[in-house]
Amino acid sequence: MTADAESTPESTADEPWGRVDDDGTVSVRESSGWRVVGQFPDGTPEEALAYFERKYADLAGEVGLLEVRHRRGGASAADLRKAARAVAEKVTDAAAVGDLASLQARITALTSTLETETETEAAAAREAVDEAVRERTALVEKAEALAARDPETVQWKQASAEMSALFDQWQAHQQNGPRLPRSTGQALWKRFRDARSVLDKHRREFYAQLDEQHKVVRDRKTRLVEKAEALAPQGEDGIGAYRDLLDQWKAAGRAGKKADDALWARFKAAGDALYSARSAREAADAEASREKIDARRALLEEARGIADVKDLTAARSQLTGIQRQWDDVGRIFPRDVERSLDDDLRKIENALRSREDADWKRNDPETKARANDMTRQLTDAIDKLEQEIAEAEGRGDKKAAAAAKEALEARKSWLRALGG
Repeated sequence: MTADAESTPESTADEPWGRVDDDGTVSVRESSGWRVVGQFPDGTPEEALAYFERKYADLAGEVGLLEVRHRRGGASAADLRKAARAVAEKVTDAAAVGDLASLQARITALTSTLETETETEAAAAREAVDEAVRERTALVEKAEALAARDPETVQWKQASAEMSALFDQWQAHQQNGPRLPRSTGQALWKRFRDARSVLDKHRREFYAQLDEQHKVVRDRKTRLVEKAEALAPQGEDGIGAYRDLLDQWKAAGRAGKKADDALWARFKAAGDALYSARSAREAADAEASREKIDARRALLEEARGIADVKDLTAARSQLTGIQRQWDDVGRIFPRDVERSLDDDLRKIENALRSREDADWKRNDPETKARANDMTRQLTDAIDKLEQEIAEAEGRGDKKAAAAAKEALEARKSWLRALGG
């Protein structure tokens, strides 16, 4: 009797894969002859043969499943090879009816392929381990470089963040990377752990020292705050002393952000009180200066009319009277308004002084004598040039006549400048 085509390999009607003896003994045909696989005494020969053919189908299913897993990928060759060996043991001398030799050939071929792939996988795994060792060694060296920095120059927030990032990378390598040889992994971890410990030790020492420095500065600034607050009764008169304390504050150093902010708020409040007193006084002065400002603006408007006074003596007398009234008005606040008004009056004074200087130069006897002498010289030169022009034109010398005319015009211009 033959099995189903999907469950057992093909067999001819003359040579079936199995047979059943009269006593229920079932045998399978192999290349070496018939091999007894079991007995099925309580059933018909068809039922006995079908039972052992189903066992063959189960084995064939296991072989087919391994072949499918191999084709699809995803499982390691080593795992598939181990499973193939287990299936091969079941096929060997299996109590089943079917083409066991064909199954054995398929499982042998698959095992041979998996052996080759296992070697390839092992080589890749070794390379992955070597690469992982290099990567973790690089992380260790970076951690050791961080730990080797001079604690006085380290930016601790940044350094701590860098070490944390390195530790995160280390953990990611452990979770997702290949397993390192135990001795290698432990040696690298010890180096990494020691570097973290050194950095942490330096950080704690640095902040302990910084805390001590902050305490000294905090005490110093607290005393400055107390001195600043003690100036309050002096009002505006305490501003000078407060500025001295401010210079000391700037040179005191840092006491930590929280302490600095709190102390500075008190120190600034003490200064604001002093400056508020000055602002109040200045506001009062400015209110009292309104009439003075109006008075000086009126005097300024009067002073502008001096520019139209032709008699310089009268102009000077008028300006002197205005200046006396100007001084009698007294100080004005705010000071920038006073300076602006003073500047405007000064421009009028300068303008009058310029007029006086020009008049003095015109009427100075020595200046006049020099001017008269120059006038005579220019007049003589003009007469001489006019004669030269007439002579040049008389002899037809156009070039000489043109040169003499040019010189004549220059002398006449100079003479006009002298008022001649």
